Amino acid sequence: MHVPDGFLDAPTSVATGAVAAGTVALALRGARRELDERTAPLAGLTAAFVFAVQMVNFPVGAGTSGHLIGGALTAVLVGPWTAVLCMTVVLLVQAVLFADGGLTALGTNVTLMGLVAVAAGYGVFRLLVRLLPRTRSGVLGAAGAGAFLSVPAAALAFVGLFAAGGVADVPLGTVLAAMGGIHLLIGIGEAVITVAVLTAVLSVRPDLVHGARHLRRPADLATRPGLRAEGALR
Repeated sequence: MHVPDGFLDAPTSVATGAVAAGTVALALRGARRELDERTAPLAGLTAAFVFAVQMVNFPVGAGTSGHLIGGALTAVLVGPWTAVLCMTVVLLVQAVLFADGGLTALGTNVTLMGLVAVAAGYGVFRLLVRLLPRTRSGVLGAAGAGAFLSVPAAALAFVGLFAAGGVADVPLGTVLAAMGGIHLLIGIGEAVITVAVLTAVLSVRPDLVHGARHLRRPADLATRPGLRAEGALR
């Protein structure tokens, strides 16, 4: 999904850079409403997790591989505005230190993975979480669907950018077929990873998950029998 330098022409790259910059500016304001002293550390951990997992590719067939985008997962964990900031930091570090996506294409990558993937994934999640039962399973199902659809949404957005300003000598139909088909398979992996991570977090601290604040908080750790006994010994 990372777009390299020189794949899109200068006007398209400049336009996506402007979109990305405007989105990040809005996210800086919006994140203030999403973060507090309890959830801020989770945002840092989420960004670090997405950075690490994006470096790991999984096979999707026909000699191709994919990796987690993480936009939907991050949005459900810490909120959509904070997710934009987390994804931007991840993509910036990858471009500067690992040449994973070009610097001139940074705005494009932020637009695709930090804006489109986050907006599509979280939008689907919010819609489904209202329709599904207000339970942990409902949250996981909504998050899995959002994660799955966020990948082809970002892929199709790239196809649109390529149609507007692509400079590589590849027919548009070929790009559409490749991006659409392969990223549907990658979306399955995205959904599996998203549901697995959320299952782990929800089992411990559902109150820290932005998209699951309507769920009942777990019993306070201090009230658990083992900890009460330990406190009594003190």
